Amino acid sequence: MSPGPPPAPASRLSGQSFLVTGANSGIGRAMAEALAADGARVILAGRSEERMRPVLEEIRRRDPGSAVEFLHLDLAHLASVRRAAEAVLADGRPLDVLVNNAGVAGTNALSRDKFDLTYATNHIGPFLFTTLIRPVLVQAAQGRIVNVSSAAHLRAPPIDWSLLERRAARRRSGFQDYAVTKLMNVLHAKELARRLSGTRVTTYALHPGAVRSNIWRALPRPLQWVLKLFMLSNEAGAKTPLYCATAPELSTVSGRYYDKSREAPSNPLADDPTLAAELWARTEAAIASAGGS
Repeated sequence: MSPGPPPAPASRLSGQSFLVTGANSGIGRAMAEALAADGARVILAGRSEERMRPVLEEIRRRDPGSAVEFLHLDLAHLASVRRAAEAVLADGRPLDVLVNNAGVAGTNALSRDKFDLTYATNHIGPFLFTTLIRPVLVQAAQGRIVNVSSAAHLRAPPIDWSLLERRAARRRSGFQDYAVTKLMNVLHAKELARRLSGTRVTTYALHPGAVRSNIWRALPRPLQWVLKLFMLSNEAGAKTPLYCATAPELSTVSGRYYDKSREAPSNPLADDPTLAAELWARTEAAIASAGGS
Protein backbone atom coordinates (compact mmCIF):
# COMPACT_ATOMS: atom_id res chain seq x y z
CA MET A 1 0.00 0.00 0.00
CA SER A 2 1.50 3.30 -1.05
CA PRO A 3 1.95 5.92 1.68
CA GLY A 4 -0.50 8.78 1.73
CA PRO A 5 0.47 12.39 1.05
CA PRO A 6 2.72 14.02 3.63
CA PRO A 7 0.90 16.08 6.25
CA ALA A 8 0.54 19.76 5.46
CA PRO A 9 3.09 21.91 7.28
CA ALA A 10 1.76 23.73 10.31
CA SER A 11 0.81 27.33 9.59
CA ARG A 12 3.30 29.78 11.07
CA LEU A 13 0.77 31.59 13.26
CA SER A 14 -1.57 28.71 14.02
CA GLY A 15 -2.95 29.02 17.53
CA GLN A 16 -2.30 32.76 17.80
CA SER A 17 -4.98 35.46 17.92
CA PHE A 18 -4.69 39.02 16.61
CA LEU A 19 -7.01 42.03 16.82
CA VAL A 20 -6.48 44.68 14.14
CA THR A 21 -8.32 48.01 14.27
CA GLY A 22 -9.27 49.78 11.05
CA ALA A 23 -9.18 46.45 9.20
CA ASN A 24 -11.78 47.18 6.52
CA SER A 25 -9.23 48.94 4.25
CA GLY A 26 -5.63 50.01 3.83
CA ILE A 27 -2.85 48.68 6.01
CA GLY A 28 -5.30 47.05 8.42
CA ARG A 29 -6.91 45.01 5.68
CA ALA A 30 -3.53 43.98 4.24
CA MET A 31 -2.41 42.91 7.71
CA ALA A 32 -5.58 40.91 8.36
CA GLU A 33 -5.23 39.11 5.03
CA ALA A 34 -1.58 38.24 5.68
CA LEU A 35 -2.20 37.07 9.25
CA ALA A 36 -5.14 34.89 8.21
CA ALA A 37 -3.10 33.37 5.38
CA ASP A 38 -0.49 32.39 7.97
CA GLY A 39 -3.05 30.55 10.06
CA ALA A 40 -3.86 33.13 12.74
CA ARG A 41 -7.26 33.84 14.21
CA VAL A 42 -7.95 37.47 13.31
CA ILE A 43 -10.51 39.86 14.77
CA LEU A 44 -11.15 42.65 12.27
CA ALA A 45 -12.34 45.72 14.16
CA GLY A 46 -14.11 48.59 12.45
CA ARG A 47 -17.10 50.92 12.50
CA SER A 48 -19.22 49.20 9.85
CA GLU A 49 -20.08 45.53 9.55
CA GLU A 50 -21.44 46.24 6.07
CA ARG A 51 -18.06 47.58 4.90
CA MET A 52 -16.20 44.79 6.66
CA ARG A 53 -18.29 41.96 5.20
CA PRO A 54 -16.59 41.95 1.75
CA VAL A 55 -13.18 41.81 3.46
CA LEU A 56 -14.19 38.80 5.55
CA GLU A 57 -15.70 37.09 2.50
CA GLU A 58 -12.57 37.66 0.42
CA ILE A 59 -10.29 36.28 3.15
CA ARG A 60 -12.49 33.19 3.48
CA ARG A 61 -12.54 32.75 -0.30
CA ARG A 62 -8.75 32.85 -0.46
CA ASP A 63 -8.23 30.69 2.62
CA PRO A 64 -11.26 28.47 3.30
CA GLY A 65 -11.57 27.77 6.98
CA SER A 66 -9.89 31.03 7.99
CA ALA A 67 -10.72 32.04 11.55
CA VAL A 68 -11.74 35.65 10.93
CA GLU A 69 -14.49 37.63 12.63
CA PHE A 70 -15.87 41.14 12.92
CA LEU A 71 -15.80 43.37 16.00
CA HIS A 72 -17.80 46.59 15.97
CA LEU A 73 -15.50 49.37 17.19
CA ASP A 74 -15.83 53.10 16.65
CA LEU A 75 -12.70 54.55 18.24
CA ALA A 76 -14.15 58.06 18.11
CA HIS A 77 -17.05 57.05 20.39
CA LEU A 78 -16.01 56.05 23.90
CA ALA A 79 -19.22 54.10 24.55
CA SER A 80 -18.47 51.99 21.47
CA VAL A 81 -14.91 51.46 22.70
CA ARG A 82 -16.22 50.17 26.04
CA ARG A 83 -18.74 47.84 24.39
CA ALA A 84 -16.07 46.41 22.11
CA ALA A 85 -13.68 45.86 25.01
CA GLU A 86 -16.44 44.16 27.02
CA ALA A 87 -17.06 41.81 24.07
CA VAL A 88 -13.36 40.91 23.85
CA LEU A 89 -13.12 40.22 27.59
CA ALA A 90 -16.39 38.28 27.71
CA ASP A 91 -15.37 36.10 24.76
CA GLY A 92 -13.07 34.09 26.99
CA ARG A 93 -10.63 33.16 24.26
CA PRO A 94 -7.00 34.28 24.41
CA LEU A 95 -5.71 37.33 22.54
CA ASP A 96 -2.02 37.49 21.72
CA VAL A 97 -1.62 40.73 19.78
CA LEU A 98 -3.45 44.06 19.56
CA VAL A 99 -2.62 46.22 16.55
CA ASN A 100 -3.75 49.82 17.01
CA ASN A 101 -3.82 50.65 13.31
CA ALA A 102 -6.92 52.80 12.70
CA GLY A 103 -6.29 56.49 12.13
CA VAL A 104 -7.38 59.59 10.29
CA ALA A 105 -5.88 62.90 9.16
CA GLY A 106 -7.13 66.30 8.03
CA THR A 107 -10.49 66.13 9.76
CA ASN A 108 -12.89 69.02 10.37
CA ALA A 109 -15.24 67.49 12.89
CA LEU A 110 -15.86 66.61 16.51
CA SER A 111 -16.30 63.11 17.89
CA ARG A 112 -19.56 62.12 19.56
CA ASP A 113 -17.85 62.86 22.88
CA LYS A 114 -16.93 66.38 21.65
CA PHE A 115 -13.21 65.81 21.15
CA ASP A 116 -11.37 66.89 18.01
CA LEU A 117 -11.95 63.91 15.69
CA THR A 118 -8.27 63.42 14.82
CA TYR A 119 -7.26 63.24 18.50
CA ALA A 120 -10.25 61.04 19.39
CA THR A 121 -9.57 58.52 16.63
CA ASN A 122 -5.78 58.45 16.68
CA HIS A 123 -5.11 58.59 20.41
CA ILE A 124 -7.95 58.84 22.94
CA GLY A 125 -10.00 55.89 21.62
CA PRO A 126 -6.99 53.55 21.15
CA PHE A 127 -5.68 54.52 24.60
CA LEU A 128 -8.96 53.55 26.26
CA PHE A 129 -9.39 50.35 24.23
CA THR A 130 -5.84 49.22 25.02
CA THR A 131 -6.36 49.94 28.72
CA LEU A 132 -9.62 48.02 28.87
CA ILE A 133 -8.45 44.85 27.09
CA ARG A 134 -5.03 44.77 28.73
CA PRO A 135 -6.05 41.93 31.10
CA VAL A 136 -6.54 39.47 28.23
CA LEU A 137 -3.20 40.46 26.67
CA VAL A 138 -1.40 39.96 29.98
CA GLN A 139 -2.76 36.41 30.06
CA ALA A 140 -1.21 35.56 26.67
CA ALA A 141 1.95 33.48 26.43
CA GLN A 142 3.65 36.52 24.90
CA GLY A 143 1.27 39.42 24.37
CA ARG A 144 2.08 42.33 22.10
CA ILE A 145 0.69 45.83 21.59
CA VAL A 146 1.59 47.41 18.27
CA ASN A 147 0.90 51.12 17.69
CA VAL A 148 0.98 52.18 14.04
CA SER A 149 2.50 55.65 14.29
CA SER A 150 4.23 57.65 11.54
CA ALA A 151 7.50 59.36 10.73
CA ALA A 152 5.38 62.50 10.93
CA HIS A 153 5.89 62.28 14.69
CA LEU A 154 9.51 63.33 14.12
CA ARG A 155 8.21 66.78 13.12
CA ALA A 156 5.66 67.14 15.91
CA PRO A 157 5.75 70.36 17.94
CA PRO A 158 5.47 70.33 21.74
CA ILE A 159 2.03 69.05 22.73
CA ASP A 160 -0.73 71.63 23.19
CA TRP A 161 -2.68 69.94 25.97
CA SER A 162 -5.82 71.95 25.21
CA LEU A 163 -6.29 69.72 22.17
CA LEU A 164 -7.16 66.82 24.47
CA GLU A 165 -10.03 68.81 25.95
CA ARG A 166 -13.64 68.58 24.84
CA ARG A 167 -14.62 71.35 22.45
CA ALA A 168 -17.72 73.32 21.49
CA ALA A 169 -16.70 74.05 17.89
CA ARG A 170 -15.02 71.95 15.26
CA ARG A 171 -11.74 72.94 13.63
CA ARG A 172 -9.70 71.75 10.68
CA SER A 173 -6.86 69.58 11.91
CA GLY A 174 -3.69 69.97 9.89
CA PHE A 175 -0.37 68.19 9.52
CA GLN A 176 0.83 69.34 12.95
CA ASP A 177 -2.22 67.80 14.61
CA TYR A 178 -1.62 64.52 12.81
CA ALA A 179 2.06 64.64 13.80
CA VAL A 180 1.18 65.25 17.45
CA THR A 181 -1.24 62.30 17.53
CA LYS A 182 1.47 60.10 16.03
CA LEU A 183 3.89 61.35 18.70
CA MET A 184 1.24 60.36 21.24
CA ASN A 185 1.22 56.85 19.74
CA VAL A 186 4.96 56.51 20.35
CA LEU A 187 4.75 57.98 23.86
CA HIS A 188 1.88 55.60 24.61
CA ALA A 189 3.87 52.55 23.48
CA LYS A 190 6.90 53.58 25.53
CA GLU A 191 4.85 54.29 28.66
CA LEU A 192 3.02 50.98 28.23
CA ALA A 193 6.40 49.24 28.12
CA ARG A 194 7.31 50.81 31.46
CA ARG A 195 3.96 49.98 33.07
CA LEU A 196 3.94 46.42 31.73
CA SER A 197 7.49 45.68 32.81
CA GLY A 198 7.49 42.35 34.59
CA THR A 199 4.63 40.96 32.47
CA ARG A 200 4.89 38.94 29.25
CA VAL A 201 3.49 41.85 27.17
CA THR A 202 5.80 43.85 24.89
CA THR A 203 5.00 47.03 22.99
CA TYR A 204 6.11 48.65 19.74
CA ALA A 205 5.50 51.81 17.72
CA LEU A 206 6.34 52.09 14.05
CA HIS A 207 6.30 54.03 10.80
CA PRO A 208 4.66 51.97 8.02
CA GLY A 209 5.86 54.26 5.24
CA ALA A 210 3.83 56.77 3.27
CA VAL A 211 0.97 54.49 2.26
CA ARG A 212 -2.03 54.83 -0.08
CA SER A 213 -4.40 54.05 2.77
CA ASN A 214 -7.82 55.39 3.74
CA ILE A 215 -6.28 57.56 6.47
CA TRP A 216 -6.38 60.45 3.98
CA ARG A 217 -10.15 60.15 3.46
CA ALA A 218 -10.92 63.50 5.13
CA LEU A 219 -8.78 65.44 2.65
CA PRO A 220 -10.29 66.90 -0.57
CA ARG A 221 -10.40 64.19 -3.24
CA PRO A 222 -8.10 65.93 -5.77
CA LEU A 223 -5.43 66.26 -3.07
CA GLN A 224 -5.89 62.60 -2.12
CA TRP A 225 -5.30 61.52 -5.73
CA VAL A 226 -2.12 63.57 -6.06
CA LEU A 227 -0.67 62.37 -2.75
CA LYS A 228 -1.38 58.71 -3.49
CA LEU A 229 0.60 58.85 -6.73
CA PHE A 230 3.77 58.96 -4.62
CA MET A 231 2.81 56.45 -1.92
CA LEU A 232 3.41 52.77 -1.15
CA SER A 233 0.85 50.03 -1.62
CA ASN A 234 -1.05 48.84 1.44
CA GLU A 235 0.75 45.50 1.25
CA ALA A 236 4.13 47.24 1.39
CA GLY A 237 2.89 49.41 4.24
CA ALA A 238 1.85 46.33 6.22
CA LYS A 239 5.37 44.86 6.31
CA THR A 240 6.69 46.74 9.33
CA PRO A 241 3.48 46.36 11.38
CA LEU A 242 3.54 42.61 10.61
CA TYR A 243 7.19 42.46 11.65
CA CYS A 244 6.43 44.10 15.00
CA ALA A 245 3.38 41.89 15.52
CA THR A 246 5.02 38.54 14.72
CA ALA A 247 8.84 38.59 14.63
CA PRO A 248 10.20 36.10 17.20
CA GLU A 249 13.36 38.15 17.70
CA LEU A 250 11.30 41.04 19.13
CA SER A 251 9.81 38.97 21.95
CA THR A 252 12.44 40.19 24.44
CA VAL A 253 12.42 43.92 23.57
CA SER A 254 9.75 46.49 24.33
CA GLY A 255 8.96 50.17 23.92
CA ARG A 256 11.02 50.64 20.75
CA TYR A 257 10.23 52.48 17.51
CA TYR A 258 10.64 50.82 14.08
CA ASP A 259 10.91 51.87 10.45
CA LYS A 260 11.47 49.51 7.49
CA SER A 261 11.39 46.58 9.93
CA ARG A 262 14.38 47.93 11.84
CA GLU A 263 14.68 49.85 15.08
CA ALA A 264 14.99 53.57 14.38
CA PRO A 265 15.46 56.77 16.40
CA SER A 266 12.26 58.48 17.52
CA ASN A 267 11.52 62.12 18.23
CA PRO A 268 13.48 63.14 21.37
CA LEU A 269 10.14 64.21 22.86
CA ALA A 270 9.07 60.56 22.71
CA ASP A 271 12.01 59.57 24.89
CA ASP A 272 10.89 61.79 27.78
CA PRO A 273 9.27 59.56 30.45
CA THR A 274 7.91 62.62 32.27
CA LEU A 275 6.07 63.72 29.12
CA ALA A 276 4.77 60.18 28.59
CA ALA A 277 3.44 60.04 32.15
CA GLU A 278 1.78 63.44 31.72
CA LEU A 279 0.15 62.31 28.48
CA TRP A 280 -1.18 59.25 30.30
CA ALA A 281 -2.64 61.33 33.13
CA ARG A 282 -4.13 63.97 30.81
CA THR A 283 -5.70 61.31 28.58
CA GLU A 284 -7.29 59.66 31.58
CA ALA A 285 -8.63 63.08 32.64
CA ALA A 286 -10.01 63.68 29.14
CA ILE A 287 -11.85 60.36 29.20
CA ALA A 288 -13.19 61.11 32.68
CA SER A 289 -14.45 64.50 31.45
CA ALA A 290 -16.61 62.66 28.93
CA GLY A 291 -18.25 60.65 31.66
CA GLY A 292 -15.98 57.61 31.75
CA SER A 293 -13.12 56.20 33.76
